[in-house]
Amino acid sequence: MTIERMNYPDGYFPEDEYLSRWEKVHAEMRLRQYDIAIVWGKTAGHYERAMETLWLTNFWSEHSGQEPDSPIWNARGFCCVILEPGKTPELHGDVAEVRRSLVRCGDYHFSDDPISSVARSLSARRPQGSVVFVGTDCLPVKYAKQLEALTPGIRYTYDDNLIRRCRRIKSPRELDLFREAGEMVSSALYRVCDSLYAGKTCAEAAAEGAYELTRRGGGWLRIPINYGTDDDSRFFERDPMYGYSQQAPQKGDMLRTWIYGPTHQGYWLDPGRSLVCGGKPTDAQKSLLIDSYSITDSVLKSVRHGVRVLDVVEEAERVQRSVADEHDLASNQWPYFGHGNGSMWEHPIINRDSVTPDDYFEEGMVASGESFMTRSGVGSVGWEQNFIVTRDGIELLTTTPVFWF
Repeated sequence: MTIERMNYPDGYFPEDEYLSRWEKVHAEMRLRQYDIAIVWGKTAGHYERAMETLWLTNFWSEHSGQEPDSPIWNARGFCCVILEPGKTPELHGDVAEVRRSLVRCGDYHFSDDPISSVARSLSARRPQGSVVFVGTDCLPVKYAKQLEALTPGIRYTYDDNLIRRCRRIKSPRELDLFREAGEMVSSALYRVCDSLYAGKTCAEAAAEGAYELTRRGGGWLRIPINYGTDDDSRFFERDPMYGYSQQAPQKGDMLRTWIYGPTHQGYWLDPGRSLVCGGKPTDAQKSLLIDSYSITDSVLKSVRHGVRVLDVVEEAERVQRSVADEHDLASNQWPYFGHGNGSMWEHPIINRDSVTPDDYFEEGMVASGESFMTRSGVGSVGWEQNFIVTRDGIELLTTTPVFWF
């Protein structure tokens, strides 16, 4: 059955997938001696901060975004999962009722003020020790202070890595999802590249990719496109509001494009490609394309189960030094050679300052290799590939052709 004909009226993952996730988190809580944890997330038109709560419950708000507070609602868009080892997670959200065939939790509490709702639940539990707060980088200070004021007898400690630690190695079902997502986004990126190759406008090319993902039931956050050798071509996107413009490249223009975001069921992939409009690069353009991709390729060839992340960084740095000798704007914005993938980016960030000697790639992780590069008078290019880490190397997920010449 083709992916675009698959439907999931009862949710993509069965209930036992969530039971295993909860047990994994409960085991981690016991290991860290945590009695109660509250896990904050934000959906409601947002994707990147849905990570923890989506993974735990498959909850998604139907509101449009984080609306300004008013006399009739507060903190709309935020949700919270309360965890206690041995108990079914309790969910607090901003929709009147959840579909139990889709959302996985125990009790569900609807409120137009999830801060007050969580405070009441915590107070009723009468915690003996501290409550672990997960999501300090998600819940704004205003709402965190409200929660503290509403629970004066509770002491909070903070651990934003509690759920991330449990999500790092993907389950067999998650890996199958990523394989499907790879097929979906690879097909969509092909359509973007093919349109740019033919000289269509950036908006038309983005629309082709968006259509392909949409018809397969997937999604995206950005489809950034840029081209040329002018001063604006240094930037990652031609138009920083949407990523694409209604301008069209000319034959011979150097191009780069990405698709990234919640490709499938909220899980992120983010492949990128570079090419020349018309498919006939000059010798200088071909050299830039080949040399720049060699940096990304060094990551793909270095990663396997048990390899230190720092060793992969060192190999990518070695290749980069051999081919790149000019300032690149995108490299300054994203100074790494890839990252973990899950519900947005995850550890490890492939940068020597972001990992320790004890960080290793492990079988079942999903990650990316990426690179950016500029040569004056030639253009700016970039690449990204997504893969599953295996015992012997990688399983490539993003199969859109690399070179278009």
